[in-house]
Amino acid sequence: MQRRTPPCRVTNSIAAPDRRAGRHPLAGASRILWLILLGFAVGPVAVRAATEANVPTDQPVRYEAFGAIGDGVADDLPAIVAAHAFANAHGLPVKSLPDATYHLGRRALTAIIATDTDWSTSRFIIDDTDVENHRESLFAVRSLLKPVTLAIPSLSRDQQRLDVRPPADCWVRVESDQQRRFIRRGLNQNNGAPQSDCFILRRDGTIEGAIDWDYATITRIEALPLDQRPLTISGGVFTTTANRMVQEKGYNYWARNIVISRSNTTVVGLTHHIIGETEVGHPYSGFLSVRRCANVTLRDCFVTGHRTYSTIGAAGKPVSMGSYDLNANEVVNFTLSGVRMDNICDGNLWGVIGTNFCKNIILENCTLSRMDSHQGVSGVYTVRGSTLGHMGLNAIGRGTLTVENSTIYGRSFISLRSDYGSTWEGTVVIRDSRWIPACGEAIQPYVINVNNDGQHDFGYPCFMPREIIIDGLAIEDRNHPDKYQGPYLFTDPDGNAPDTTARPFPFQLTERVTIRRLTTASGKRLRTSPDPGLNAHVRVVESN
Repeated sequence: MQRRTPPCRVTNSIAAPDRRAGRHPLAGASRILWLILLGFAVGPVAVRAATEANVPTDQPVRYEAFGAIGDGVADDLPAIVAAHAFANAHGLPVKSLPDATYHLGRRALTAIIATDTDWSTSRFIIDDTDVENHRESLFAVRSLLKPVTLAIPSLSRDQQRLDVRPPADCWVRVESDQQRRFIRRGLNQNNGAPQSDCFILRRDGTIEGAIDWDYATITRIEALPLDQRPLTISGGVFTTTANRMVQEKGYNYWARNIVISRSNTTVVGLTHHIIGETEVGHPYSGFLSVRRCANVTLRDCFVTGHRTYSTIGAAGKPVSMGSYDLNANEVVNFTLSGVRMDNICDGNLWGVIGTNFCKNIILENCTLSRMDSHQGVSGVYTVRGSTLGHMGLNAIGRGTLTVENSTIYGRSFISLRSDYGSTWEGTVVIRDSRWIPACGEAIQPYVINVNNDGQHDFGYPCFMPREIIIDGLAIEDRNHPDKYQGPYLFTDPDGNAPDTTARPFPFQLTERVTIRRLTTASGKRLRTSPDPGLNAHVRVVESN
């Protein structure tokens, strides 16, 4: 049972430096006590180093000052934990040795990062074949600011302002346990999640991040201040030897990762490799996992696709297990720029990223096996100057979905996830892009994949995009099946169900499609849909 947030005034609980003395909030005796307590967690070697008077406090902190060896064999994780704790206490950046190889051992320890960190070309070895706790993160990028208490009695869809004045701009999450949304259908079926929204609440009461639902009653509120100072993590080459966990039923997600829950954070130039995958293993929830924050950018990073395993799902039948190298949950303003990977058309590898409950996602100049929003994205969902591989572009949510100057290799150009109702409430814009269906395999191409027969309650009404604008799309369909008549704009949403079939949860169809500069390599014309009812309903305007 979730605890209700009692109505109360806005209070300022933000920890701030003592500006009168120019000291950090953990200075003096409290810092010494804190470091002593830390010693019980990270071991005596780290504590001796951390409390030595000769550790400099006027330059970046080095792991070696706290006992790290950097030879790829000795367990350096306790020293790394202590070094970041010391850096956080003194407000100092951390800088690793460029030629070191740090071994992050099996112990269930997490290094808290709250200051700029430069990993340069240092290497980090992670062996997941034997660990104390597979759910424990190796690094957690966190704010040192304390939560604030807010009273928000109600909230309306698309509301843009509140009569609430927090002491700082905050990432806010509201929840109502009186309504469940995203009631999943299929082999991974579930009973949904409590209705929730995350957004930025500015000090003047304005809201950034479209509010998706109406809240007559709010049963839970969380408010985390946004750090005004940007934090940057740069470099680092991480290599994970994959787990070999065996579990016949269900998912047992692994962490052993870098979790980012501090707003205004950028990760630049980080590389992650995964090796040693075998016939067995369980999925990862994202080596770079961003959650419960705002304004996070991953730039010029290299990530790796994971092997696909299988398990018995919630419906009692075999399902594939999705393992991610990138993950974002409840993030407002999430940007991927120049993030790349290899083998984007390798069907043995799962899609590299999954997101849930996000507001405003931008993907630019990236090369990934897919881009996916599971349980919704609101506001803007933009893919620009990017290449997406065999699992393509997946979407659920509302707002404006834009794909421009991009190349897509998925079986559909856009797939609206059927397990969440194939719903996109808003507009889809495709501009100056190219599509190679199924990485060049001979298939029947459908530009937009939708599947909703109106028989399932997903916890919300479901919509095909209200309007679709295509202004420049080249479909590379030279390789196609026999008796091919050309690509379709849409699949048949209800799978050839008769028009007389009762649909207790109707799927609202697209109203208008505008097409300019669409070409096919086969020379065949684009058709609307194999579904006569959809053909009769949608208005297609071509101006080639």
